[in-house]
Amino acid sequence: MDYLPKNRAAFLDRDGVICEENHYISKPSQFRLLPKVGDAIRLLNEKGFKVVVITNQSGVARGYFTEKDLEQVHKKMKDDLCEKGAELDAIYFCPHHPDGKIDVYRGDCGYRKPKPSMLELAAAKLNLDLKQSFMIGDKLDDIIAGTKAGCKTILVLTGCGKSELNKARGKRN
Repeated sequence: MDYLPKNRAAFLDRDGVICEENHYISKPSQFRLLPKVGDAIRLLNEKGFKVVVITNQSGVARGYFTEKDLEQVHKKMKDDLCEKGAELDAIYFCPHHPDGKIDVYRGDCGYRKPKPSMLELAAAKLNLDLKQSFMIGDKLDDIIAGTKAGCKTILVLTGCGKSELNKARGKRN
C-alpha cells in the first residue's frame, strides 16, 4: 500500500493573530488583517506548509452573529489574503459555548479550544504530521490545544498575547 508523506502545517488562530482583535467580528467591514500577516502566510505557502485557521467563534452561540455571517467574514479574510498572494488550506471553527443563548450551540463540545480536536480533524483530512506542525496563537488556550495535539507552539504578542504572557508568568496586567 502506498503512503503519502505527511504535510507540515501552520495552524493559526484568527482574532489577534491574523486580524485585529475586534470583540466578536460579525460582519466583513469589521475585519482587518494585521500588518505583515499576508506576507507571513505567503511565505508559509511558499515553504510548503498547509495553512489552517483554528478558531473558537462563541459569538454564534451567544447570538451575536450567525454561521452565515461568519462565512462572510471568512470570505473577506480569504479575499484579503489572496490580494497579498497568500492562501489558506482550510478553516475550522467551533461555534459552541457553555453559556450560549442559542440552544443548538449551547454546550461544551469536543472541538472548542483548548481541546485539540480541531487540529486532529484537520490532520486527518489534510494528511498532516502534527509533530512537524506549529500552532500559533495569542491565547493560552491556543497554546494548550497545540501542545495537546503534539504540535510546536508559538504565542504571539499581538491581540491578547501580551496579557496572556503576563498571566502565564503570574504577573498582573
